[in-house]
Amino acid sequence: MELKGKKVLVVGLGKSGLAAALFLRRRGAQVTVSDIRSAQALGKDIPALIEQGIAVEAGGHGLLTFRRQDLIVVSPGVPLTTPELAQAQKFGIPIIGEVELAARFLKGKVLAITGSNGKTTTTSLCGKILEKARERVHVGGNIGLPVIGLVDDSREDVWSVLEVSSFQLETTETFHPDIAVILNITPDHLDRHGSFENYVAAKERIFAVQTAEDMLILNADDDVASRAAARAKSQVFWFSRKRAIRQGAFVHEGVVLFRASEQAAPEPILKIEEIPLKGAHNVENVLAAVCAARLAGAAPEAIRSAVAGFRAVEHRLEFVAEIDGVSYYNDSKATNVDAAIKAIESFPSGIHLILGGKDKDSDYRQLRPLMAGRVKAVYTIGSAAEKIITHLDGAVKLVSAGTLDNAVSLAAEAAEKGDVVLLAPACSSFDQFDNYEHRGQTFKTTVLARRGAAAWQNASA
Repeated sequence: MELKGKKVLVVGLGKSGLAAALFLRRRGAQVTVSDIRSAQALGKDIPALIEQGIAVEAGGHGLLTFRRQDLIVVSPGVPLTTPELAQAQKFGIPIIGEVELAARFLKGKVLAITGSNGKTTTTSLCGKILEKARERVHVGGNIGLPVIGLVDDSREDVWSVLEVSSFQLETTETFHPDIAVILNITPDHLDRHGSFENYVAAKERIFAVQTAEDMLILNADDDVASRAAARAKSQVFWFSRKRAIRQGAFVHEGVVLFRASEQAAPEPILKIEEIPLKGAHNVENVLAAVCAARLAGAAPEAIRSAVAGFRAVEHRLEFVAEIDGVSYYNDSKATNVDAAIKAIESFPSGIHLILGGKDKDSDYRQLRPLMAGRVKAVYTIGSAAEKIITHLDGAVKLVSAGTLDNAVSLAAEAAEKGDVVLLAPACSSFDQFDNYEHRGQTFKTTVLARRGAAAWQNASA
C-alpha cells in the first residue's frame, strides 16, 4: 500500500488515532486529524502532531475536510454512521480502520482474539504462554499498544497477539489472522451496532478472509459463537468446559486436555486446580488460550508454567483489598450484562454489587435469577441507574448511590465479615469516567483509602 504523497484523514484522536496519524506521516502521507473534541481537550496531543506536519481539525468535523481525501482512517470509537463519513462513502472515498491499516503492513504471524467477554485475559495469557515457549511475541490491539504501533517492530519470525473488538473488526477488509479465536458472543454494544445480528456479523469478520491454511477456534458451549463454523473456510478447532470434543481443548475429570485432530489421542496439559484465576469463565479463557498456544507451537510444559504464574488482568475480577473481613473486587471491565453475570457467579453469596454507568441498550432483567441467596444488595450509579432499578425491582435490595465513591461507602457500611463488595457495572463508563480503566482505578483508590483509614483507626484503638 503506497502512502507517500496521499492525502489521508484520521478521524478520532484516541490512542489508536494518534498512533495511526504518526505512522501515516512517517510513511510520507499528507495527514489531517479531525476530532469533535475541542482544541483544549486535545491540547496534550496537538503540539506533537503539528511538529510532525500533521494538520489538526478540532471542535467538529468539516464536510470539505472529508471530501478532500484519498483515504480515511477511522478510529474504533467513531461510528461509521457519522454524517461526514456517510457522505464520504457516497463520494467513493475508501474508509478503513486502524487495524486494517496495520494489517496491510504487519509482518509475521497473527493470533487474534475477540469475544464479548474475556478478550483481555485470554490475549494476555496467550502472550505469556508464547513468551514462556521462547517465541518472539508482541501483544497489542484493544489492549496495550494499538496494532499500528506494532508494525515497525514486526518481523517474519514474530507473533502478533491481538485483542480485537467489534468496533475494530467492522472496518476490516484484508485483516487475516493465522489463528483466530471467538471466545463467546452475547448482546453488547447494541447502541452502536443497531442490532444483535449486526454485532455478530462484526465479530465474525475476524475470520472473513481466512483460508484453509488458517485456524479458527470457537467456543463449543456458546450457541452463537459455534454457529460461525458453518461460515468458516478455515480449519475449525473447539474448546469446551462441558464435554469432550473432536479437536481442540476440553476438560475431562478435572484435567485440561488438548486433541490436535479427530485421530489424535488427547494430551494432558494441566489440572483445573492449577488455574489461579477465579470463576468458570476463566476456565473457558484458559481452554481457549491452551488451544491457541498449542496450534501456535507452544509445548504443554510452557503452557502449564505460564498458566500457573498468571494473575488476573487489572480491572478484571481483580482483588483489591480485604478490610475488616470484607473483600473488595474490581471488575470494571465487566461492561455488559454477560460479563457481570460471570463476575457474580464467581462468588457463592454475600455480594454487595455495584451496577451502573452508561447504558448500552442492555437487558438487566437477565441478572434477576442470580440475586436470590447470592446478592445482598445492589448499589446503582450513573445514568443507567433508573433503568437498572426498574429491571431489578423486587428481586433484590436496591440502593441509589449515584456516584461510585458513594456506592463504595454505602456498601462498606452494610457489609459484614465474609461479604464481598463487587464492582461489576454491566455498563460502559463514559457517563462519569474517561474509560473503564479510569472507573476501576477510582474504585481501587477509594477502597485503598478506606483500608488506610481502617488501619489508622485500628492502630489508634
